[in-house]
Amino acid sequence: MKMKNQFPKGKLFLSLFFMLTAFTSYVANAQGLDNNQQDFSEFMDRSGNRYRSASGIPGPDYWQNEADYKIKATLNDTQHTLTGEITINYTNNSPDALPFIWLYLEQNRFTENSRGNLTTPIEGNRYNGDIDGGYEITNLQAKTGRNTSTKHIITDTRMQVWFKEPIKANGGTATVSMNFTYKIPVKGMDRMGRLDVEDGTIYAMAQWYPRTAVYDDIEGWNVEPYLGAGEFYLEYGDFDYEITAPYNHIVVGSGRLENPREVMSETMRNRMEKAKESNETVHIIKPEEINDASLKAKQSGTLTWHFTMNNSRDIAFASSKAFIWDAAKIDLPSGKKALAQSVYPKESAGSHAWSRSTEYSKHSIENYSNKWYEYPYPVATNVAADIGGMEYPGLNFCSWKSTGAGLWGVTDHEFGHNWFPMIVGTNERRYAWMDEGFNSFINYYSTLEFGEYPARLNKTRNMTDWFNSETREGIDTYPDVTNLRNLGMTAYRKPAIGLLLLREYILGHERFDNAFKSYIKTWAYKHPQPKDFFNHMENVGGENLSWFFKNWFYGTGNIDLAIEGVRQNEDKTGFIITIANKGGVPMPVKMKVTHRDNSIENITLPVEIWQRGDTWSYLLKTEVLPISIEIDPDKILPDVNYSNDTWPSNSFYKN
Repeated sequence: MKMKNQFPKGKLFLSLFFMLTAFTSYVANAQGLDNNQQDFSEFMDRSGNRYRSASGIPGPDYWQNEADYKIKATLNDTQHTLTGEITINYTNNSPDALPFIWLYLEQNRFTENSRGNLTTPIEGNRYNGDIDGGYEITNLQAKTGRNTSTKHIITDTRMQVWFKEPIKANGGTATVSMNFTYKIPVKGMDRMGRLDVEDGTIYAMAQWYPRTAVYDDIEGWNVEPYLGAGEFYLEYGDFDYEITAPYNHIVVGSGRLENPREVMSETMRNRMEKAKESNETVHIIKPEEINDASLKAKQSGTLTWHFTMNNSRDIAFASSKAFIWDAAKIDLPSGKKALAQSVYPKESAGSHAWSRSTEYSKHSIENYSNKWYEYPYPVATNVAADIGGMEYPGLNFCSWKSTGAGLWGVTDHEFGHNWFPMIVGTNERRYAWMDEGFNSFINYYSTLEFGEYPARLNKTRNMTDWFNSETREGIDTYPDVTNLRNLGMTAYRKPAIGLLLLREYILGHERFDNAFKSYIKTWAYKHPQPKDFFNHMENVGGENLSWFFKNWFYGTGNIDLAIEGVRQNEDKTGFIITIANKGGVPMPVKMKVTHRDNSIENITLPVEIWQRGDTWSYLLKTEVLPISIEIDPDKILPDVNYSNDTWPSNSFYKN
C-alpha cells in the first residue's frame, strides 16, 4: 500500500535539509575534517555583574572588607615563645550583615592533631612542621556597638568569632581583641621558624598573629584550612605593631620603623641616613660589630621596635642578636625613594653570598617598579633564615646558605611576590598559579635585565618530558591536592610559560604589556578571580583568547605543530605547505621560509585556521622551491615533538 505523505512540503524540505547536513557532517568527520569549535568555545562563565565587569574590571558595586590591626608582642628568646595582644578593627563593606567573622590561627598547624600534620606523608615533605606548638587564646572580646561577646569556636587553624549583634552591612564596624601566646617552631613548614647560628638564634616570624579571613562576593567566607602547599588569602588594612625583644636583638619588620631613636644607637642612625642616599651598600652593623655593645641603644633588658604598614594584607618580622645589617636606597620612577636592606649572620656573609643581597634587592625592586607598577612600601627587607624562600609584604625570608645565582634567583623571586599577591591580592590558597606563575614570569625579564645570571624560562623545550608525562596535572589543580612533584610546573613554570607565550608569540610586547600593566593597576589592593584576569587581558589586549586560556590553564593538552608536506600547485605559481595541529592546544603558526637566494620570509597564520580542522594548506607564492621551512624559528613554543617542525624532505629533490 502506498504511504500517504504526512509531511507538509515545508516540513519535508526541512527534514531533508537536516538529514543532508547530518550526513555531510558525518562524511567530513570521516575524512578527518573535524569541527574544532570545542577548542574555541568559552570554558567558564565570564559574564559580568554589578561586582565584577565582563571587561575584567571591578564593577560599580565592587566591595571588599577591611581589617586594621594593632598588635603588641613580646619575644622570649629563652623559652622561644611569642606572647601578644591584638585588636582588630573590622569594617564590613559587603551588602550582607555579618553575625560572625572567621580568623586564621595558623600556628595551630604546629600541633600533633592538626589537619596539616595528619595529611603529611609519613616520609615527610617540604611542609613538615613541629607538632609541639599552637595558640593559647585568652580574654577574647568581640564588640559591635556597645555589645560585647566572648563566643568563639576554634577548629584547627580557624576561629569563628560571634557577635551579639551582627556587623551592619555597607560600612558597619566591629572590634575583636584577644591575648595570644605560642611556642615558636623550629621547623615552620619552610615559611617561618628558628635557626641557631654561632652568635645566636634567628627568629623568622610569619603567620604569627590571628589574621582575618576574606569574605568576598565569590565564596562568602574563604575558610580553607592551612595544610601545606596552599598559601594565603587576606584582607587589606593598616597595621600598627610593636615587637619587644631582648636589648641586643636587631628587629626588622614589614613597613616603616617609627622609633629609630629609641632602638638604634647614634652610629647606627647615621649609617642608616647615609644608606638612604647611597646606591652602594652601606653597613649599619658590620660583621666584626655583631657583638659590639657600644652600638646597642641599651645594655640590658628589652627594646620595643615600633612599625607601621598601611594598605597591606599581612606583616612579618625577624629578630636576632646575630645579624649583620646593611642597606642602600631604592630609586622609584615617581622620584620617590625606598630602602633596600638585608640582615644575615656572619656564616652567610661573602662577596658571592649575602653581602650582595642588598644589591640584588635594590635591582629587583627598581626593575619591577619601572616595568610594571611602582613599589608602594617604604622598605624592602631580605632576611637570611633556614627557609628556602618565602615572601611577605616588604619582607622576604631566603635561605641563609644561598650564594651566587641561587641567591639572586630566590631574592628576585620573593621580592617579585610584592606584585603578586601583595599588591594584586589573589587567593593563593586556591589559585597558586595567579601568584607563583605570574611572579615567575616577571622574574624572567628581571633576570634578563640584570644580565649576570642565566634566565631559562624561554627554554620551554627543555620541559617536554614533563609535558609528555602521563602523571602531569592541570594548572587549575588545587594546590593542596597537587602531587608535589608536579607543583613546580603547575603553579610556577607552566603558567609563567603561558604568559611568555602571550607576550612573545601571541599578542606581542606592546599589546601584552598594555594589558598586563592595566591588570595590575586595576586590581591593585583588590581581590581578582581567574575570570577577571582572563577578561581583562582580552579586553585590553583586543583578542579573544578563550582557546588559549581554556586549553593551557584548564587542561593537560600539549602543543604539537607539524609540517606535513610541501608540493607545487597545479598552475606552478607556488608551493602548497600542509601543516597540522597534532596537539591538544591550538596555536598561531609562525614559519620561517628560506629561499634559494638565502632571503628570509616570515609567515604568520592566525589561530583561526584550526577552527574547522586539524590540517591546513597555505599557498606560498614562489616559482622556485624554497631551501627550508621552519615552524616557530625562535623556539618559543614548548612543542612536544619538534622533530616535525622543519622541512625539507630530501626525497623531493631526487624526483
